[in-house]
Amino acid sequence: MDENTAEFLKRTILKIPLTEMMTILSAWDFLSENQLQSINFRQKKECLVQDLLLLCEEKRASLNDVALLDIIYTQFHQHQKVWDVFQLSKGPGADIDLFDMEQFKRAFKRVLQRALKNALTIASKHHQIVKMDLRSRYLDSLKAIVFKQYNQTFETHSSTTSQQERSLGLDMNMDSRIIHENRIEKERVQRVTQETFGDYPQPRLEFAQYKLETKFKSDLNGGILAEREEPIRCLIKFSSPHLLEALKTLAPAGIADAPLSPLLTCIPNKGMNYFKIRDK
Repeated sequence: MDENTAEFLKRTILKIPLTEMMTILSAWDFLSENQLQSINFRQKKECLVQDLLLLCEEKRASLNDVALLDIIYTQFHQHQKVWDVFQLSKGPGADIDLFDMEQFKRAFKRVLQRALKNALTIASKHHQIVKMDLRSRYLDSLKAIVFKQYNQTFETHSSTTSQQERSLGLDMNMDSRIIHENRIEKERVQRVTQETFGDYPQPRLEFAQYKLETKFKSDLNGGILAEREEPIRCLIKFSSPHLLEALKTLAPAGIADAPLSPLLTCIPNKGMNYFKIRDK
């Protein structure tokens, strides 16, 4: 190994937690099972790194080999990064078809020395690649949103009266008319929520960001803001460990009216969690 490859390998191994070391090295499939069994994984990490460097030196690990190890580590820890989504599109009049993945891999390697975007567009036989307004730490959720892979069938909600009463937290000693009105409203909220979000688990996003750009409108004359030529700009950001599931619970919990604003519910269908709102 040359010096750069050895340093890259060292930094990659140091990133791997000891509890995951054997699993990730086995998935790498560069060192043999006998070589892995010969390593003492209970020793200090600095000593472990040196042992692994010697084994990789013996097998003449290349930069590509080490890069593969780094990719495998990233796959194990994909939630530690925020991923951007890009959309590939073909030229005007071109047929939209699915490319052969094995052929794509071969073509991608051949053109990898070019810029990454060029490599992707050439290997996949598309016209251009455009960054989408969609980001998350969860690759599976990004894939589900982009390719519409979540179940979009809205099933009719049904439950027993006792289940509805328990979910409403109804006091059976209350006036029967109040109970009836509460139940009707609860059923309406549940129906609207289900029609909006469906029965399936929501794709996982951590935030949605809205940039608002508007002119100040006022019937009063002489106001400073009304005379301002530049638009007023503000940024609104909704954050949650699981934003779409959190939005789904707002109306049933009585925190918001049903239905919610389309600006909040359109995120999966539009494939966006960055929005720019301007005056028409």
